[in-house]
Amino acid sequence: MSEQPAPATAARQLEPSAAEAVRAYAAKTRADADRFAAVLEDIATNGLPDPEQCTPWEELREAHLTRLAAQRPAVA
Repeated sequence: MSEQPAPATAARQLEPSAAEAVRAYAAKTRADADRFAAVLEDIATNGLPDPEQCTPWEELREAHLTRLAAQRPAVA
């Protein structure tokens, strides 16, 4: 298999709906990265929060699993 890039004439255009889906995914990924960067900047500025004031991850996990279970209909 050749290591050379495909010629420019071989480029394919996406369908408009597919292109819009890719743009939406890029926007969501960018927003998630910005939110993550903001958290890291806050930690760099203020340090880590006091563990006594944090919610244990087990409680967060159980709450999330409860929300997911509520979204799915029960299987008979």
